[in-house]
Amino acid sequence: MGKAQVTRDHRDRRGWLHGAPPPGWVRVLPPALLAGVCAATLASPGPLDIGFLLGAIPPLAVLSYGPAGTALLGALVVSLLVVPAFRLNDPGTTDLLTVSFVAALSVLVSYVRSRRDAQLVTERAVAEAAQRAVVPPLPERVGPVGCAGLYRAAQRGTLVGGDFFDVRRGPHGVRAVMGDVQGHGLSAVATVASLLGAFREAVLDEPDPESVAARLDRRLVVDSADVSHAELFATAVVLEFSADARAVRIVVCGHPAPLLLRDGRVAELEVTAGVPLGLGLSGAGPAVGVTVPLRAGDRLFLASDGVSEARGTDGAFYPLLDRLPAFAEDDPAVMVRHVWRDLTGYCGRTVQDDVTMLVLSPV
Repeated sequence: MGKAQVTRDHRDRRGWLHGAPPPGWVRVLPPALLAGVCAATLASPGPLDIGFLLGAIPPLAVLSYGPAGTALLGALVVSLLVVPAFRLNDPGTTDLLTVSFVAALSVLVSYVRSRRDAQLVTERAVAEAAQRAVVPPLPERVGPVGCAGLYRAAQRGTLVGGDFFDVRRGPHGVRAVMGDVQGHGLSAVATVASLLGAFREAVLDEPDPESVAARLDRRLVVDSADVSHAELFATAVVLEFSADARAVRIVVCGHPAPLLLRDGRVAELEVTAGVPLGLGLSGAGPAVGVTVPLRAGDRLFLASDGVSEARGTDGAFYPLLDRLPAFAEDDPAVMVRHVWRDLTGYCGRTVQDDVTMLVLSPV
């Protein structure tokens, strides 16, 4: 990925108790325990009553080893119990059969777990491919516009939630969109896909950003027409850059207005906010856009309400306008990562909503 592409944390956020591969210490524990018992018994001048520890090794191996590895460790455990040199309490026939049965059962459980994990890996790969198709990586540059973005879905284990953004070049120039549909998580992905499809078509067909916003609004109205009490809506901001990216026209539909970073200072752009998409934008009157001149070095910072409405441990909202100047000199891709790190630190790493950031600048 380029330095200005969508920044995603490639480390698995699920945790090993929620489907992610176990950490290294879980894999090391069974052979380490086996080696520790052997070393302790050989070093002791007299018999040690620690043979019971060997019975825990096969079940522990199930967590991270396949059937072959579990069978090997189980065989070693049974062998150590009958080797006279280790003096492991001279196990009787009943004890030996019990450990052997546990070892055999562990191999069976490991086989079932391995098959299940393989299926989960396949299903997750398919899901990730589908989700990345909905929101693909953002290019470093689209025409005369530099791009950097960050996306964090609130639902653990997903790449896409209820937020969306895209930057496309068409016959009328470079256009960008950021939005937030009702709800978040997997239930919102279908709406996100529908809106992004409508945006990508509108980039090719519509003459201005106001018409693009109207197309998105119509898409939501049509999607919810046959559903009783659908209450399907989304907030969005649509931008259209001039040919040299020295001006941008902005249309806001219920979404937080973009922030302009200029000379180390941050200002919220004054844009007339229209009604959210899906609530009959055409019936309420067309959205009114505003044209903002841009200079070399300017940056537009767009964020979802997952940033502006995030709360700290004291219940206060995250002060984005106050915090953003500290990162104004960073590279755009670095900036969004620093804002994310600052946001999670402020909220105690308990951000409850989808978080999306987008930095656009003339190049």
